[in-house]
Amino acid sequence: MAAITASMVAELRGKTDAPMMECKRALTEADGDMAKAEELLRVKLGSKAGKAAGRITAEGVVVTSMTADVGALLEVNCETDFVTKNDSFLALANAAVELVAKHNPADVAALGALPYAQDGFGPTLEDVRKGLIGKIGENMSFRRFKRFATGAKLASYLHGTRIGVVVEFEGDATAAKDVAMHVAAMKPVALSSNDVPAELVARERSVAAAKAAEDAAVATAAGKPVQSAEIVAKRIEGGVQKYLKEVSLFNQSFVKNDKQTVEQMLKAASTTVKAFTLYVVGEGIEKKVDDFAAEVAAQVAAAQQAA
Repeated sequence: MAAITASMVAELRGKTDAPMMECKRALTEADGDMAKAEELLRVKLGSKAGKAAGRITAEGVVVTSMTADVGALLEVNCETDFVTKNDSFLALANAAVELVAKHNPADVAALGALPYAQDGFGPTLEDVRKGLIGKIGENMSFRRFKRFATGAKLASYLHGTRIGVVVEFEGDATAAKDVAMHVAAMKPVALSSNDVPAELVARERSVAAAKAAEDAAVATAAGKPVQSAEIVAKRIEGGVQKYLKEVSLFNQSFVKNDKQTVEQMLKAASTTVKAFTLYVVGEGIEKKVDDFAAEVAAQVAAAQQAA
């Protein structure tokens, strides 16, 4: 039986990112053969993909692929911010967005079925994803993507790795890039007021109506006069219109010059923005909040019961 040294364990861990004890067990089983131990780990760690699949992936990165006439935007999620700096994870994300741009897959499942090999895993992108889950020890997923090939010019902007924007435009590239940066900062929901989704408008109108009702109740309780229904209706509509201006791109004050709107800036630059797409990592995903005190208390209680 070959002696398993700490340096051997460290070398195998460096190659696989596997937990130290698993590296030691694999080396012992392989009688010190590094290549065989690595193979054993890849087989064993592959099963971890299934165990990790249910864990929440609210961290991650947004990546882009841009050429003269085709672009792609992709969000890839993982469990912790630590993994977003892992070279293998980043290589997977960048390869995936290139595959989106090149092959135009219909959905995430079709994307995963495309040929790709990395870190000894393959032959499909999904096989690599599952392999890296075992290697890195965290769940990861391709959440969403969009491919751009409408014939319009494309401008993109990445704010770090967490926010990505693609703007479809005609006209000046610098103005379009500025709009992409503006979208990342101000996060509009639509191009114009007329494009704001009806459900958002209805929600804002409901909030304004509830606030008006609350004000009326306070006034009544204080013995003060209550505003007429006509005035209340105008107040509600005024609140809705204010909201629409705040969330529509063209009506927002331009971040580089708050003396003009985005629409005014574009007009001065003879540029037309046809659409924009904004991805924010983890947007809409409910993150797990760990209650450390409760976790410790539960462990203490379990220990006392076992004693």
